[in-house]
Amino acid sequence: MSNEIHAVGLDIGTSRIRCVIGEPAPDGRMNIVGLGESESKGLRRGVVTSTEAVAESIRRAVAEAERVSGVEIESATVNLSGEHLQGENKNGVVAVAGPDKEITDEDVDRAIDSASAMPLTPGWEIVSRLPQEFIVDGQDGITEPIGMNGSRLEALVHVVTSPSAARQNLIKAVTKAGLDVENLVLEPLAASESVLTDDDKEYGCAVVNMGAEITSLMIFGRGAVQHSSVFPFGSMLFTKDIATGLRVSIPEANKIKHHYGCVASFLLDEEEKQELIEIVPFGRSETRGLSKEILCDIMQPRAVELVQHVASAVSKAKAQISGGVFLTGGGSLVYGLAEIAEQVFDAPTRVGMLDPAFFGGLADEAHGPQWATACGLGLRSMKFQIRSEAGGKSSARKVAEWFGNFRDKFR
Repeated sequence: MSNEIHAVGLDIGTSRIRCVIGEPAPDGRMNIVGLGESESKGLRRGVVTSTEAVAESIRRAVAEAERVSGVEIESATVNLSGEHLQGENKNGVVAVAGPDKEITDEDVDRAIDSASAMPLTPGWEIVSRLPQEFIVDGQDGITEPIGMNGSRLEALVHVVTSPSAARQNLIKAVTKAGLDVENLVLEPLAASESVLTDDDKEYGCAVVNMGAEITSLMIFGRGAVQHSSVFPFGSMLFTKDIATGLRVSIPEANKIKHHYGCVASFLLDEEEKQELIEIVPFGRSETRGLSKEILCDIMQPRAVELVQHVASAVSKAKAQISGGVFLTGGGSLVYGLAEIAEQVFDAPTRVGMLDPAFFGGLADEAHGPQWATACGLGLRSMKFQIRSEAGGKSSARKVAEWFGNFRDKFR
């Protein structure tokens, strides 16, 4: 594979911005050669509120990744997030053209277009079309209908819509930072690229990506996206609860959350529960002691509440998640969240780490769930560039691979 390919994933979050630079390895994995992150400014719940502030934050994260890798980048694959995103399942039916009734890429294109033909609110647009499966003359479960014979082709597609301004302002911020946007990928979809296997997607699982202010859910089944939704809350609620309950500043509350926070009291033994934490009350210089048990009592009810909201959406979607729940994003680092989620979801739950089958190089440096989205974006960037170099793909296969439906992992 060409060493000229430099895959770049840029995860623009409300709290942190992370940049990953990768190169294709001979074994098909992506070797991570550069990592960079910076504090994020100019975003609220995934929506750009100041393009210049976001651009400056991007510049800092990119500069660090370039310094580590020794590579200068010009474009990046970027995450698309925000509480405004709305996903729904649609279907479209077309008659197969041609005298021999053999399904062509044009037929597939027409079927996907038919499924995506939906009335949109003024100012809204379709930002992602994720094919689920095709049905040929009543036979379902087909992922690659091209070349098959039939007279009726139906496409089932998960369609995600968003206000046009949200995407445009995100692109504007990235452009101001001196980068071109190579591709936009839904945030939970990008996270799934780096932590899920084909079997996970086939048997049914859920990816819950928790950031500072928003949490996104994506459910997979039969190898494709079956449901997606976004919730207007994230780990910042823990910080605010701590600040209110302990009368400390937001920065102090954030520090307490990261260093001592726990949301599952059953994980603490008696000695740990009584262990004292030194805190500085707001506007004072003297410190006072706080037991870890009291801190857990503040955080645990909020964790249960947040997870129940997500679990309720899974239940309404009537989805099978026997493959388990994968927690990604910086919010999933809160100690005990996976254990609480496992009880609420009543399904196997774990923190989503990078799958070693997909990554090499500096992968150990990006092992945490907070890097799942950025690394997944980098993987998408690499695949996109490899396909562009190869060329000659049929339009239908390009559509299917673009939206990640065909399982073409580089192992």
